[in-house]
Amino acid sequence: MRLNEVVFNDAKPVEGYGPGFFRIGGTVIEGPVITGAMGTRTWGGFDDVTALLELAGKIDILFLGMGAEIAHVPADTRRQLEDAGLGLEVMSSPAASRTYNVLLSEGRRVALAMIPI
Repeated sequence: MRLNEVVFNDAKPVEGYGPGFFRIGGTVIEGPVITGAMGTRTWGGFDDVTALLELAGKIDILFLGMGAEIAHVPADTRRQLEDAGLGLEVMSSPAASRTYNVLLSEGRRVALAMIPI
């Protein structure tokens, strides 16, 4: 069996999560978060659509982690993001974290916005 070391270039992977928090690149962040090559920061949730729109043209896919269960993105938010040309993948936050880490390790232009479980 051949093992390859996973290398994350500009962005930090999601290392863990729990009730109300995420651990990204060794740092624990409380509440909703945005992460990617542009860095990691807290996020105001779907009331803060401007933070997501700033990603347009910089990434190919935005993963939206909706908490413990998959849920619908507010219709107005989805429309604004799609109009800006952002590719959206909506899933639960645990699934979004895993998928983001895999594509990040492949060097893809991805970002992740998540609501805690």
